[in-house]
Amino acid sequence: MDTTQRTDQQRSADRRRRELLEAADRVVLRDGPKASMNAIAAEAGITKPILYRHFGDKGGLYAALAKRHTDALLDSLRAALDAPAERRERVESTLDTYLAAIEARPQVYRFLMHPAEGSQSDTGFDVGKHSAPLLRRMGEELAQVIGDRLDLGPGSQQLARVWGHGIVGMMHAAGDWWLGERPCSRAELVKSLADLLWGRLAAAADKLGSPGF
Repeated sequence: MDTTQRTDQQRSADRRRRELLEAADRVVLRDGPKASMNAIAAEAGITKPILYRHFGDKGGLYAALAKRHTDALLDSLRAALDAPAERRERVESTLDTYLAAIEARPQVYRFLMHPAEGSQSDTGFDVGKHSAPLLRRMGEELAQVIGDRLDLGPGSQQLARVWGHGIVGMMHAAGDWWLGERPCSRAELVKSLADLLWGRLAAAADKLGSPGF
């Protein structure tokens, strides 16, 4: 098999995988945590064994969907962090970007973070095994930004990781509670969370040569 043929086959496989993920997205948007492999296979017009061939099991499909949505969310968060604005405005914009994302697609969020609420027909699926790495990844990404942009003094690398994971944990826990209860507007929640963060963030100096935090 020559290189051109292998490349064409890989492109075809990648395209088919994207089509299956798009079908899965449609089912998740409709069914949330109750989305099943049977429903996703039916939406894609294939049998469940073919779906398994591409993703292995529900855990494999979940991981692929999680990467797809986490990549998109991280792109949006990076854009908010890179926007030309004062630090307080940038902090609020970043918090709002996360909350707006889970508000816009609550069924996707619940599928990714609360699949145990749904159908028990797909056995052997451990949400903690898959959702924890998503939050870890976001924490490390934010830690990298903080470490690159803020002068935190001695122990700055460790402190940046503490802040990165702490902020992500706060966003996740507060957002999860807010999405379920809706006790206030999104703007009110953003302001309250920014107030909580602001004291230490306001005092930290930008690193020389960095775009600032």
